[in-house]
Amino acid sequence: MSAELPGDHIPPYEAPPPGMSSGSRLERALRAGRFVVTAELNPPDSADPADVFEAARPLSEVADAINATDASGANCHMSSIGICALLTRAGYGTIYQISCRDRNRIAIQGDVLGAAAMGVRNVLCLTGDGVGVGDQPGAKPVFDFDSLMLLRTIRTMRDDGVLLSGRRLTRPPHMFLGAAENPCVPPVDWRPERLAKKVEAGAEFIQTNYIFDLPPFERFMARVRDLGLDRRAFILAGVGPLASARAARWMRAHVPGIHIPDAVIERLERARDPAAEGTELCVELMQRIRAIPGVAGVHVMAYRREHLVSEIVLRSGIRTGPVARWR
Repeated sequence: MSAELPGDHIPPYEAPPPGMSSGSRLERALRAGRFVVTAELNPPDSADPADVFEAARPLSEVADAINATDASGANCHMSSIGICALLTRAGYGTIYQISCRDRNRIAIQGDVLGAAAMGVRNVLCLTGDGVGVGDQPGAKPVFDFDSLMLLRTIRTMRDDGVLLSGRRLTRPPHMFLGAAENPCVPPVDWRPERLAKKVEAGAEFIQTNYIFDLPPFERFMARVRDLGLDRRAFILAGVGPLASARAARWMRAHVPGIHIPDAVIERLERARDPAAEGTELCVELMQRIRAIPGVAGVHVMAYRREHLVSEIVLRSGIRTGPVARWR
């Protein structure tokens, strides 16, 4: 009788259902027409997996998938692929973020295969912030790809079953492809055309940066509908609670791609409890965003305030109860 070997009980690597890229919970929910919620997990400065799960639990109550950021703002934290490996093993749905800033095409293609082997089924393709905005500005940037080339590469690996070298893959990575967009940042009129290029490159879902000013976003979505992009990709609007007027000013001045109108900052300044007002503003925005045609869901970003996400989502009414454990 042969001894049992490690890996003997690993389930087979299965292809997604017909008509789907990955079969992930996120993709299934979007293709079924449900208004979805994704949420961003801010990686810990730690090697302890317990820190990851502590941040993930309040997100998992309401989110269809959890984003693991990839050194956002060019600041080093636990890696996106490491977080996705932990959460996927525990049964959570994840969105693996890849920034082109730090790795070349050889490393990126290898990481995509590794992530797929671990059960990761959603990926967000990003060019990445420059190293000059981070806490280690002396780091050497790579930028072998930009987000468009990254989308094309993973789509080629998935759909054609080959690496960029032309070498054939035994099993392709089944990935639901995503990209980011900044609808409210100049040049605003150009943003829908930029989005069209990402969709053409392979993006199937889009997560936007924070939306604090609805009129520009409404104009963006009108153009998106005119171009038919809402029928080719699922648009998830970025939202999040502001802690104070001071925090809002800092974000506006220092975080790339953030537009916060003066009226929002003035509202926070007038509030007796700015943090509570920031939460209420987020709830109101989510309710109004849901009514915009073509929006398929929201992406909630609560930096170091993950504990608020479940409350905000449930108060908004876009989700009436917690979701089950998922993948």
